[in-house]
Amino acid sequence: MAAEMRLPTIQKQGSMSIYGKGRKDLVVPGDIITSDTGFMRGHGTYVDEDKLTASVAGEVERVDKLICVKPLKTRFNGEVGDVVVGRITEVQQKRWKVETNSRLDSVLLLSAVNLPGGELRRRSAEDELTMREYLHEGDLISAEVQSVFSDGALSLHTRSLKYGKLGQGVLVQVSPSLIKRQKTHFHNLPCGASIILANNGFVWLYPTPEQQEEEAGGFYTMILCHREVISRLRNCLMALAAHKVLLYDTSVLYCFESSLQHQVKDILKPEVMEEIVMLTQQKLLEQKG
Repeated sequence: MAAEMRLPTIQKQGSMSIYGKGRKDLVVPGDIITSDTGFMRGHGTYVDEDKLTASVAGEVERVDKLICVKPLKTRFNGEVGDVVVGRITEVQQKRWKVETNSRLDSVLLLSAVNLPGGELRRRSAEDELTMREYLHEGDLISAEVQSVFSDGALSLHTRSLKYGKLGQGVLVQVSPSLIKRQKTHFHNLPCGASIILANNGFVWLYPTPEQQEEEAGGFYTMILCHREVISRLRNCLMALAAHKVLLYDTSVLYCFESSLQHQVKDILKPEVMEEIVMLTQQKLLEQKG
């Protein structure tokens, strides 16, 4: 019977304290955040005997006089302009229902999608009859939040060429709180794969198109090297998410580079995962200077 053994690696001085650097205050329900009455109460807090108290477990965020608690684990609360990846759950009259990790299913109206060939015209009864040919139950799409209904449900649109039906790739689900807000959430990584870091915590990995003009949702042949790169990226995302590291293009790329000394299947071993995440954190700190 074969047994695998790994010798401990030498860590840089102070690497164990990396996780503590720059971390915000963590609180659990019932913890007193402040007794100062000059602060305003934000989400995740309530006032008890003139003391601002946490109502959820998470990180304390202070913006001027406003204090709120950002939950470590939460459903996606979408805002206009957010990029989302979702799965079609139902085809209804003039609309599709989409699962986007929100409290309620999101809505994609027939009038909010590009017609085949980019044709611009009013939607007809014929378009309604062929809706399932365009998107049917189980399809994955990338979209943007167009508006928020009064009950909190999201209205989506795919009117840009970068949005639409997704083809071959891998979906990774993480907590929405781990996705860093950036100007763009579509990234072509130097390793030969592309990534959509959607605000709703659904991350889509796919081979980088040879022609940049092609849509992210096209179909490509997944050759062996693509599969290995995407599998490695997927395991790197799982490792970063397990250690509550913010996900954005730089952190994912640094983690990918730090993992190259290990086989893909070994990345999810607890001791290897911790080593890779520590190396990633060191690189991020060095980058910040």
